[in-house]
Amino acid sequence: MEASSSGITSGKTQVFHAVAKDVNILFDELEAVSSPCKDDDSLLHPGNLTSTSDDASRLETAGEIVPERTKANGLYFRDGKCRIDYILVYRKSNPQTEKREVFERNIRAEGLQMEKESSLINSDIIFVKLHAPWEVLGRYAEQMNVRMPFRRKIYYLPRRYKFMSRIDKQISRFRRWLPKKPMRLDKETLPDLEENDCYTAPFSQQRIHHFIIHNKDTFFNNATRSRIVHHILQRIKYEEGKNKIGLNRLLTNGSYEAAFPLHEGSYRSKNSIRTHGAENHRHLLYECWASWGVWYKYQPLDLVRRYFGEKIGLYFAWLGWYTGMLFPAAFIGLFVFLYGVTTLDHCQVSKEVCQATDIIMCPVCDKYCPFMRLSDSCVYAKVTHLFDNGATVFFAVFMAVWATVFLEFWKRRRAVIAYDWDLIDWEEEEEEIRPQFEAKYSKKERMNPISGKPEPYQAFADKCSRLIVSASGIFFMICVVIAAVFGIVIYRVVTVSTFAAFKWALIRNNSQVATTGTAVCINFCIIMLLNVLYEKVALLLTNLEQPRTESEWENSFTLKMFLFQFVNLNSSTFYIAFFLGRFTGHPGAYLRLINRWRLEECHPSGCLIDLCMQMGIIMVLKQTWNNFMELGYPLIQNWWTRRKVRQEHGPERKISFPQWEKDYNLQPMNAYGLFDEYLEMILQFGFTTIFVAAFPLAPLLALLNNIIEIRLDAYKFVTQWRRPLASRAKDIGIWYGILEGIGILSVITNAFVIAITSDFIPRLVYAYKYGPCAGQGEAGQKCMVGYVNASLSVFRISDFENRSEPESDGSEFSGTPLKYCRYRDYRDPPHSLVPYGYTLQFWHVLAARLAFIIVFEHLVFCIKHLISYLIPDLPKDLRDRMRREKYLIQEMMYEAELERLQKERKERKKNGKAHHNEWP
Repeated sequence: MEASSSGITSGKTQVFHAVAKDVNILFDELEAVSSPCKDDDSLLHPGNLTSTSDDASRLETAGEIVPERTKANGLYFRDGKCRIDYILVYRKSNPQTEKREVFERNIRAEGLQMEKESSLINSDIIFVKLHAPWEVLGRYAEQMNVRMPFRRKIYYLPRRYKFMSRIDKQISRFRRWLPKKPMRLDKETLPDLEENDCYTAPFSQQRIHHFIIHNKDTFFNNATRSRIVHHILQRIKYEEGKNKIGLNRLLTNGSYEAAFPLHEGSYRSKNSIRTHGAENHRHLLYECWASWGVWYKYQPLDLVRRYFGEKIGLYFAWLGWYTGMLFPAAFIGLFVFLYGVTTLDHCQVSKEVCQATDIIMCPVCDKYCPFMRLSDSCVYAKVTHLFDNGATVFFAVFMAVWATVFLEFWKRRRAVIAYDWDLIDWEEEEEEIRPQFEAKYSKKERMNPISGKPEPYQAFADKCSRLIVSASGIFFMICVVIAAVFGIVIYRVVTVSTFAAFKWALIRNNSQVATTGTAVCINFCIIMLLNVLYEKVALLLTNLEQPRTESEWENSFTLKMFLFQFVNLNSSTFYIAFFLGRFTGHPGAYLRLINRWRLEECHPSGCLIDLCMQMGIIMVLKQTWNNFMELGYPLIQNWWTRRKVRQEHGPERKISFPQWEKDYNLQPMNAYGLFDEYLEMILQFGFTTIFVAAFPLAPLLALLNNIIEIRLDAYKFVTQWRRPLASRAKDIGIWYGILEGIGILSVITNAFVIAITSDFIPRLVYAYKYGPCAGQGEAGQKCMVGYVNASLSVFRISDFENRSEPESDGSEFSGTPLKYCRYRDYRDPPHSLVPYGYTLQFWHVLAARLAFIIVFEHLVFCIKHLISYLIPDLPKDLRDRMRREKYLIQEMMYEAELERLQKERKERKKNGKAHHNEWP
């Protein structure tokens, strides 16, 4: 939102020093003092002040004595008045004593108050408690441009059209028959979770009387206080020298073991939140967000943002939006699957496969694989129809459009969130240089064009050489993935013959399915092992590049990890979708690996069943594993820590632990922040869109997983992790560009899946060109009569190679040795002029496939661009609100300035001073 001509913007509005001192008079006239902007504590139940995070300050304001329980709960200094804003942890045995002393001396010089406590379970561990007084908070809040509320917003009713009013009336009538907003949190029994309806402005001590301050101790909420203290700690020197500053360096060199803000008390309570209210914001988040009983409720994003900051709040906002958008995709995918179930009995192709008892198929592997009747694959033909039916093309187009709609509407949703959370005008400040970059290039300096100060400089040749080495490493790791896929291909080729000669009839008769299933499981294990290797390689390559700032480091590392894991996770799927059974040759002239292993063929019912199994197994196993690692690992770690404490000190010591000791025993947040959470969801988004034409149930599986994922992540943040530092962010960063890239790739892959992997195009060509309805412009089930026979070619058994000739002669079928068998291809019979040459139908099918890919891609891309053009990034009502508020603020500030000038004129007149040629 642009700044107004008077230097003021509203809501997300900047207020400069030109504001008159008397502007608060106008605000008091527009809004009575009895309806102030609510601070964070308004979310807590008014009847319960026993262990609220700001209990002490609120009770002191009321002139009461702070209860001993509040003093001893570990949220305050020993005096029970100064709230702990940040915790530093170190060991007395650590040799970095001198650096800590200098650092802590400079901390006191900045005005921060400090206390030290030793651990109750280990006297070597020392906790440093930090508190920022009001003067320090005000000074740094002004430097950091922290936005604070200064008056309530003025709303207006938008213009309504008659037609829309009628629709709203009809919808309201229909809603009377439904439960009353079952997915919303009950505001009658739970505190109000709405965001403060206040205009905000960057805090200024000169204009402090403009801001709504009821209590200085609660004016800055806990997350903001911790952020300000962290900002101070990042700029304090720990050695008398050049650029020896910052808490991060002390954490890196081991001077301090940990640094974190405190949770606001326990997340559990003996009393019900409905009767006694919330104990603190953490308890409130646990009950209305992280509890499994509210899995169907909307997330309290405003409270999440207050407690964890905008960056984490945006992640959960995006995850909730993605999960909500999966509902229509899952419904349509389930409809496509059910359509296949209902039309299964009417599918002519499945009927012909099941009735083809006289068609004998050639063996699918060398020697040990027997001849088989086509009717033996009846079950697989029916399963294939569930996923490959007439609705598949529609669903592929729908998912391509859905991906675009999802991204475009997320832009609008993000704009609304950014407006509500004061992020419209927020810009990231100039980032500091990474310590590693500074240490590496400290000898070379040049002037920063922005700050005008000298800074370390990386030469262009050095940067290019490092990028080349990094790109070579990426290429090498991709080759490792291809090698792993090649190993899986060899495994499939070898084990097909092994399972075909198995003693158990169940496995022997389903050798291809057993091969596919075991190969997918082995592939999953290789994927998980390589992921561990990829993380170390990506970290090494990113550090080798020596990015200048933390954001550059994060973006570089994110791209590498996403590329590695995406290729690792989808390489086998790409092989099955586009290469399996495409280059096998034909009986008598099979193509072989290293002139030894015969390439694997598709099942007689097609290759789509293999792709469905690959996607289903990988999706279920990976999501299950990720959920276990996200929640199970920290649960086990925290349980083990508590167990050791009970064994050493007895169970009664657990009750007396202060909050800083409880939080220290929790697991720290991942070193890469929200990277793992985003990566998991982005890879799932790829599975949901890239091969969705082959597996319509993918959106449904993703939806079920995400419903669990939201509560798992919430439970993990609230109960199992230390409280992360509240960080600000305007959007989801580089992940949005990755999502757009996946959306484009999904159009291409789905076009190839429909054209190449499925039998949609061959059936269409047969129906219009070669079937009973050829030339009539029809394509019903009656037009598919004879399709199975037309899609199979004839092979003379005597033409088998010696190493391919099966052990059985096929006499078990008709009592006499077989002379001919059938295989899936469009080739001439052995007695033609060109034996086993391609038929005209093959070229027709190939041309139709290429034409379909071109038409499908152009059509879908046109639809995507049209939708992207038609959907504005900013909702109209939000744009109108921003314009109106900008106008109102300009009017108010003009009137306030005019009133100030008139008051000054009266004062001068009263003092007898002249006012010649004075305006107004």
